[in-house]
Amino acid sequence: MKLLVRPQKTPLRGTISVPGDKSISHRAIMLAALADGTSLIRNWLPAGDTIATLEAFRALGVPILVDEKSPQAWDLQIEGRGLYGLQPPPAALDCRNAGTCMRLLAGILAGQSFASVLDGSPQLRQRPMRRITDPLSQMGAIIRAIDGKAPLTIEPAALRAVDFEMRVASAQVKSALLLAGLYADGPTSVCQPGPARDHTERMLQAMGVKITTLGNWITIQPPDVPLRPLDLTVPGDISSAAFPLVAAAIVPHSEVTITNVGYNQTRTGLLDALQAMGAEIEVTDERVTGGETAVSLIIRFSELHPTSVSGDTVVRGIDEFPIWAVAATQAAGASRVSDAAELRVKEVDRIGVLAGELRKLGATIDEQPDGFTVHGPARLYSAEVDSHDDHRLAMSLAVAGLVTHGPTLVHDARCAADSFPGFVTTMQQLGASMAWHD
Repeated sequence: MKLLVRPQKTPLRGTISVPGDKSISHRAIMLAALADGTSLIRNWLPAGDTIATLEAFRALGVPILVDEKSPQAWDLQIEGRGLYGLQPPPAALDCRNAGTCMRLLAGILAGQSFASVLDGSPQLRQRPMRRITDPLSQMGAIIRAIDGKAPLTIEPAALRAVDFEMRVASAQVKSALLLAGLYADGPTSVCQPGPARDHTERMLQAMGVKITTLGNWITIQPPDVPLRPLDLTVPGDISSAAFPLVAAAIVPHSEVTITNVGYNQTRTGLLDALQAMGAEIEVTDERVTGGETAVSLIIRFSELHPTSVSGDTVVRGIDEFPIWAVAATQAAGASRVSDAAELRVKEVDRIGVLAGELRKLGATIDEQPDGFTVHGPARLYSAEVDSHDDHRLAMSLAVAGLVTHGPTLVHDARCAADSFPGFVTTMQQLGASMAWHD
């Protein structure tokens, strides 16, 4: 499907919510499956990537009851099988496009008593997997890959405790090792060079697992009692909130409120980057749900200034830089992101592909190996652009279309549902001039 976006003639206004956090939704399924008892997960994200995780655990013998509250939010009842109660899957587990599903599941399956295979889409088969297979192999896992990529074949193995220093901060690598550490013969420690999202640690601690942090080292003790089931309401995904946030920041006279947004400090890099550009963002109604902080965010249109983003801020907002680039096209000067080489090994090369598509709209972007520079303010023009089957790129291009001089047609935009089902409907609620186009 194509998405037709017309220049926005009126301000964006209103109060919305966004779907549940994708990272937390993945982990809630995985950890609830390993608990002893029934877990209740509310406001779970029913997106393409997370449904891959749900179906994988059903194939591993985990009963999961679904109450489809809305197209954007499901409530789940998960009958945990315990750490050693998963069943051999009847076929290869299909992770679809979900790198989180494959990498974290590899950590869990490395400690099982049965063999398994993890596979996925052609796109997922191109993503690097040595970052998890190498450290898991150091723990004694038996994992075979093809040139460091999926499919992954995992054989039964006895796992040993290790101390592992990550070269690049990665929540997926850290989580895979911590989950494998549940099955190790002693404490497993992981050192991260910077702040990576900590949803796995928070959730495990809520389930009774002993996890300690000393400096950059995180240590997990293999549990000697069953994991407690979860009772969790998933907060809204700040990565999804990023799109209406930036839209309101660049469409004149807009004011948008987004309720119940996750406000984990390992995920707020985009907010810091936008505020450094002069964006007017107000944080209200702070509360805690399931160990995670949630807030309401109010953003008002304001004049944006150029900025440079690097280091820890990049790690805390790595998924949001496609939409940040759209904001940067409207800032008066050169904005740069560096230390972001990880963007080149996402669903697509998000530096090269993003730059190519925004150039079609008239943006001026210089690529660097670890980032890019956007020269603004740019007068964006009507064009046809392509998502390259990348959900974040599809939504970023749609937001850019709101400030072009003429209509923008985004090809293959249905992939937005990989993380934000109902994206177009939500934007329409704010008055956005976008609609599906056959």
